[in-house]
Amino acid sequence: MTSSSRLSALPLSAPVLVLETPAMERAVTTLIDRVFGPGRFAKVSERLREGNTLLDDCSFVAMRESRPVGCVRLWPVTVGGTPVAFLGPLAVDPDERSAGLGQTLVESACAAAHAEGWKAVLLVGDAPYFTRAGFSAAHTAGVTMPGPVDPRRVLLKPLVEGGDLGLSGLVAIP
Repeated sequence: MTSSSRLSALPLSAPVLVLETPAMERAVTTLIDRVFGPGRFAKVSERLREGNTLLDDCSFVAMRESRPVGCVRLWPVTVGGTPVAFLGPLAVDPDERSAGLGQTLVESACAAAHAEGWKAVLLVGDAPYFTRAGFSAAHTAGVTMPGPVDPRRVLLKPLVEGGDLGLSGLVAIP
């Protein structure tokens, strides 16, 4: 084995997770655009982010060599008037996937939301992926998104005992 092949076999160091700051907006948006493309603007979830205020203490960026390689954002919303945090987007650079970075970002955001007093986190996403982080559609039958969405993709994670119970009504920006 040559020294160059030995070096390429070494794992890269893990990205560093930091809270998102306003100074990161352009670089994070570029990452999100690269991961999701322009189709993201047509999604119902985007309606809940437009004109909303990012939860700075719950939104993380994974940095590698001073560039974002992953991010997760949380936003305040209400479900029938009850406040919950709304997760999305979760974006991971394609070169960084399959190493658990997305799960780490989701778990970090949920832990921060719990520390900030949120009772639950809501998202629209892939159930097989997000159930690994404790999300479920078990208590979302009464949750109505502000546009068409597959109800099987509307998922909740309680952050406190019963935090996912009794939520019913339209999801809206507070």
